Amino acid sequence: MTYLTVKSCIASLAVSIGCSLANAEVPALYAGADLTQGSQLMGQHKCSACHQRNVGGDGNDIYNPKGRINTLGLLRGMVEACNTQLNLGLFPDEVNSIAAVLNRDHYKLKQ
Repeated sequence: MTYLTVKSCIASLAVSIGCSLANAEVPALYAGADLTQGSQLMGQHKCSACHQRNVGGDGNDIYNPKGRINTLGLLRGMVEACNTQLNLGLFPDEVNSIAAVLNRDHYKLKQ
């Protein structure tokens, strides 16, 4: 093997390992979720401002892990409900990404 081939193989392996570690915090139900995109979409659609209007304070009381959202499927369903009610026009992969961010930051559900 040439130096460039070895260097290319090492670079590919590093990227592969990095992607695996980055997605390690994403449950299987949210496989393929783009956490960066999910965070950006939450800011773009002003989710926090809406939650503040609905629950008061900083809006974080809406993320109550002991409440009715106690599975990953229900969490994704709630994001889809917001998408539908507010006519946000999010695609399924975007709903999945937002749900993954909410799970990472607030719910920490495993299944």
